This record gives sequence, structure tokens and C-alpha cells, in this order.
Amino acid sequence: MHSKKTAVRYYVGIDVGSASVRAALVDGCGTVVAHAEQPIQIWEPQPDHYEQSSADIWAACCSVTKKVVCGVDAAQIRGVGFDATCSLVVLDKQFQPLAVNCEGQNHRNVIMWMDHRAVSQVELINATQHRVLNYVGGAMSVEMQPPKLLWIKENLQESWEKAGYFFDLPDFLSWKATGVTARSLCTVVCKWTYTSDKGWDDSFWKMIGLECLVKDKYEKIGNHVLSPGEAVGKGLTPEAAKELGLPEGIAVAASLIDAHAGGLGVIGADVKGHNLPCENQPITSRVAMICGTSSCHMGVSEKPIFVPGVWGPYFSAMVPGLWLNEGGQSATGKLIDHVVRGHVAFPELQSKAAASAHSIYTYLNSHLDLIKKSLPVGFLTVDLHVWPDFHGNRSPLTDLTLKGMVVGLTLSRGLDELALIYLATIQAIALGTRHILETMQAAGHDINTLFLCGGLSKNPLFVQMHADITGKPVVLSREVESVLVGAAILGACASGDFASIQEAMVKMGKIGRVVQPNHEHKRRGTTMSSAAPSILQRGPGFTSDGEDKHMVVPKKQTAPLRKKIHETPQGEDSSQGKSQEQQHVTQCRVFLCDCCVLFALTDQLFGPMAVFIPKSPSSLYKPSLAPSFQHPLELLHLPAITPDFRNCFAPLDPDPVW
Repeated sequence: MHSKKTAVRYYVGIDVGSASVRAALVDGCGTVVAHAEQPIQIWEPQPDHYEQSSADIWAACCSVTKKVVCGVDAAQIRGVGFDATCSLVVLDKQFQPLAVNCEGQNHRNVIMWMDHRAVSQVELINATQHRVLNYVGGAMSVEMQPPKLLWIKENLQESWEKAGYFFDLPDFLSWKATGVTARSLCTVVCKWTYTSDKGWDDSFWKMIGLECLVKDKYEKIGNHVLSPGEAVGKGLTPEAAKELGLPEGIAVAASLIDAHAGGLGVIGADVKGHNLPCENQPITSRVAMICGTSSCHMGVSEKPIFVPGVWGPYFSAMVPGLWLNEGGQSATGKLIDHVVRGHVAFPELQSKAAASAHSIYTYLNSHLDLIKKSLPVGFLTVDLHVWPDFHGNRSPLTDLTLKGMVVGLTLSRGLDELALIYLATIQAIALGTRHILETMQAAGHDINTLFLCGGLSKNPLFVQMHADITGKPVVLSREVESVLVGAAILGACASGDFASIQEAMVKMGKIGRVVQPNHEHKRRGTTMSSAAPSILQRGPGFTSDGEDKHMVVPKKQTAPLRKKIHETPQGEDSSQGKSQEQQHVTQCRVFLCDCCVLFALTDQLFGPMAVFIPKSPSSLYKPSLAPSFQHPLELLHLPAITPDFRNCFAPLDPDPVW
């Protein structure tokens, strides 16, 4: 038994994810003592519309919290911290739910973060080129709140007129707990265009047609902003305390977005003795990657770094005193699940996994080990390639219209093929991460270590592929539920038990396992036809000696080549000699499908690249591109490509290799 002087202090972390609510009781050393989870409902009334109920979410928060504190001395529970997805909650002037749907269903009052209904609204906002866009990578995402607000105004006039408050979901939770409408600096900076030094920018809201928010002095979206971890009001209200099963008046912290809580839970851990490149380096050498339904990549810096296509820089949005850049992929866990469950062999997988008492993903990982033979597992997909932007690209291409693609499918329908497309999807996600990291590094970040948490960090194949493809060691937290630890850190700071978030991060974040990249798996002498993973997954460039290399091609360097291409005479006889640029193509693979011809090229000057030539005669002169890692392939991003130039690269026939 502990004496009163040495009694353990506990903190409650409550995390609202996309599909469930979780709570944990965490001690002052960052150990999760108790954990509970409960699903929450999602409505999808039409494509790209995702809605939830704030009442359903709060009820789940109360249920799981009661479970984790059951039997614990209430006097030992010192603080509560909330995190949640950056979804939009709409309430009327009496704080009652308001419909965010055309059916008028008021209980469905939450537009989820992944909702893409506001496409035309975000296009309008980005067309303004307002200065606030500089702090979101140059272009606002449809997943942020201003386009969703504008959509409501334009499509749900009754709800708009009745609306009294718009909350980011994390702030809704702290309001339910305390009765205080204060907003977190994290939410309003990252998703609403607030800045920590200047506050709201009136001209932005007026420019996009939401000047009514300015007129009421921003009461509807927040005019009282607190730093994450700062105590909100007087703590838990009597009503909230009863519903949560916690003592009245205990400290409640200003909240965080769920990914940011995950970053808080892992990025500050002490790494001494683990032989990591970030040891004795500032925290700015680390990136926290939170992998769940989607993935977020959180990197901090001492000075603001503007990264094209990556959100931020946001000051003090995660770690006080440091600037944050946030990259992300809109569908990762959801994409893997979509690909696996949609395959014709999924019932067979389910049956065999159940018979072996394993999860479907553990079984798939084992199955890949069985079929890999002598090669590393990564090379099983040399002829199968996935473009992973099934739900658009968040970073760094910032193109929500992008769609997914799979190249290399056969007529096979068995478990082997399911395992291979599962592997190729994970590789594609990892290569997307590499694309984000290299874009951040090109802008000025110095990153050498990845810190992973979230549901996908439990999958050893996912972790290993990220280490191999990025070439960086991956650190896994001792506590898998790092997001909950991050939420508990907030509660610990609000209680006054720690002097700062930084102190709490070091003491409560603990390293579990380190996964090193398998450099020996890098195949030397690789050409485009055998490179794995391929450039369709934004893969690396390969020089003639097989060394992994990236090439940055500034736009100005491609201008002469553009001119050369356009000057190529029609009908030029190849026997008279191709241009110097055309001779640099050392390998070309041709893939045909119903809508386009894909040329996968290896060029000695520009590295691997892909060109999609639509088959439709009306669009023959508007090819689209699959960018390689560092450069956008301005080489081929031309207003027109002549038929002669296309034919110089490959004949339009089914022969797969030329």
C-alpha cells in the first residue's frame, strides 16, 4: 500500500477517433493502467458525406471513462485531457444539436474530418490566394473547417440561421466537461486559420462570404483561446462529473486534435541508450507519425518552415514554443481495409485466419513469408503497383481529385493475390510517407528518425516497410496507445503536477522497440522493369549503378527540353537519330488499360517517371503524370505532347516491354 505522500497520481486520457471512443487511466510515468473502448456510429447518407452525433460521442466518452476509473480512489485522479478528430460540431443558440444534412436529422450534427462534400467551397477559398493560405501549405484542404462552414451556409440555410456555436470536436468535449466555450490553440490554428500572434483575420472571412462570423466578434467559432494543456475554467462541472464517474472540479485541459495528441505522446521520449541518430539531437530531428484510419506526419522546428503542400507552420500548436508542420495521407488504415475486404478471396482469408486464431492481418503477414521464397518480401510486388490516393492526396500534392490506381492485376483470384495487393498497398503508403518527408527536408527540416504510434503501428509489416522505404529507423512507443498517453499528458499539465508540457512529454513518453531499415534488401543494378516498389508508388530513382538516388529538376532546367520536344519534326525517321534527350531513356514499360496508356520510364537524367496518355482522342494532348519523389516532372508536364513524341518512347501495342 502507498502512503498518502507516495500515492500514485493518475490522469485520464479520452480519445475520440473516427470509429470509436477510447479512454485510459495513465500514471505519472506514462503507464496505461486501464483501457476501454466503445464504437461510435457513422452515417454516410451519400458519397463523400460522413456524419456523426455529438450526443452519441459524449455518451461513449462517459461509458469508457467510468470503466477505466472503476475501483480507483477518486482522490488519486488529478486531471482529464481530451483529444478528438478535427470534425465540425454544430449547435444552436441553446447548445442543442443542429442538422448538418438535408434530411433535417438534428442528432446527426457532426461533419466528420474525412467528409469531402465542400469541394466547390474549398476551390473558391483557394482561388482567393489569401495570405492565411500560406500557413496551410499554400492550399486549404477540404477536410478543414472554413469550407465546411461555407457549405452549410450555402446548402442548409435553416441550420445556418439557427446556429449558435461551431466547435471543433476536441473543443466540444472540453465544453461538455466544463461549460466553458474556450477553444484550443491547436484546433483553431490548424483547422480554422487562427494565428497565435494576430488571432483571426477579418479580411479572410469577409472575402469568402462568412463576414457574419466577424460581426458577432467570433463568438460562434471562438474568441477565447487557450494553449493545449492549460486548465479550462474551474474543472469538471457537477453534471459532467456525474456522467463521467469522476470527481467534481478536477482539472480539465485545453484539448488537442487526435494526431497531435499522438505526437505529444511519442515525440519527446528519452532515447538514450538506443543508438538512434536523434540521440543528443534536438527534438526537431524527429517526426511523429500517427497511423490509423488516416496518417499524420508531425514535425517541429525552432523557426517557421513553409513547406509546399504540407500544413503549417503552426506556432505552439503541439509543442509550446515550437513551430509545427503537419503532413498527412487521407486514407491509410481505411485504404488497407478497403483493399483487403473488397477482394474476392477475403472470405477465404477470414476463414483461415479464424481457424488459426489470428487476425486477418497477422495471417496475411505470415502468408507473405510463406510465398516470398528466397527474396525479401518487398520484392514480391515487382510487377504490382498501387497508387494510394483513393480518397485524394492531402500532402504534398494537395489534390483531392486524385484517385487510386492498381497496375499489374491478373486474372488470379486466390489468397496469394490478395496478400500481394495488401503488400503493394502498404508499400504505396510508405512511399507516400517518404514523399512527404523528402518534401519537408527539401524545405529545411532535418529529419533522421520516425516515431510511430496508432493502430497501424501494431502491424510489423507496416512498420518494417516504412523503415525500409524511408531508410530511417522507426521508434515504437512502450505504450501502443500513445494518443491516449498524449491526452493524459494534457490532464497532467492542467493539474499542475508538471511544470510544462515538455517535462511531461519526457517523463510520460517511453520507448518500447526500435525497428531498423533493412539496407541489405536494397537491390543493386535495379531497372525500372524490376524496381520494387515502383515509381507508380512514388518510388526512388535509380542511377545506372543501382544506387538509390533522387534528382531535383528545377523548372528552368526543363525549358530547353520542352523546346526541343515541341520542335521535333513530325514523321522523323528514328534511323536518322533520336534527340539526345530521347536517348537517355534506358528502360520503358508499357501498360494498356481501357482509358489510357501508361509509360513507365527510366531516364538517365531525370530518373524514373510515369506518363499517362489518355486513349480518348479529345484528351490525347492533356497527359497526366505520376510524380516521382522530389520533382514534379516538369519535363513532361506540357500543354501538348505530339503523337510523334509518344511513339518515340513506345509502340502502342500490348507488348509489355520495349
